[in-house]
Amino acid sequence: MLIYNVTINVEDSVHLQWLEWMKSTHIPEVLETGKFLEATMTRVLVDEEMGGITYSVQYKVSDRKTLDAYYREDAERMRNKTMQRFGNALVAFRTELQVITIEKAPIKSATTHLFAYGTLQDPEVQKMVFSRGLKGQEDYLKSHSISAGKVGGLYPTIQKSADQNDRVDGVVYIISQEELQLVDAYEGRAYQRKEVILASGIRAWVYTEKTY
Repeated sequence: MLIYNVTINVEDSVHLQWLEWMKSTHIPEVLETGKFLEATMTRVLVDEEMGGITYSVQYKVSDRKTLDAYYREDAERMRNKTMQRFGNALVAFRTELQVITIEKAPIKSATTHLFAYGTLQDPEVQKMVFSRGLKGQEDYLKSHSISAGKVGGLYPTIQKSADQNDRVDGVVYIISQEELQLVDAYEGRAYQRKEVILASGIRAWVYTEKTY
């Protein structure tokens, strides 16, 4: 996993306007490209000799290929929008960080079942979301199929099927309630969490597109 870090120094005269625009418009638009897993915005607590206020925005991305796709397909358009709106009132520089390890406090007892059929089966995504890899067992959801359309053009979702022979294969994991909240944050506003009964009889949570 990589972190695409953007550090921005913004002039006092446009600070509040820029901050609101970043939270309500720019960061959501970057995430809507489907390239990044999440974004964290922080204020750098230093007194700048050059004046202004400095922020750091860190976008987590699963791999180099996806980050290069952002550079190729989206980066210039996003930068141009910023320049058109704020011009020389801010200065930005960008760095790439490679995540080596993430350590967290021990989790509470794992009692919640999660059925994953897409990216949550990826060990790198699991490390990003849970700070650990998960061990699960294969299972499937009856009378469902993978939707032809993808969320953000990249991520799969499922739909009910009239054909009882249709099935969605995946893996069921046992996680804690606290970790389930982490999955909520990872899946974001495009997905909703539903409880289903798998072929094994296990009652588990699964994430589907909100229009489902």
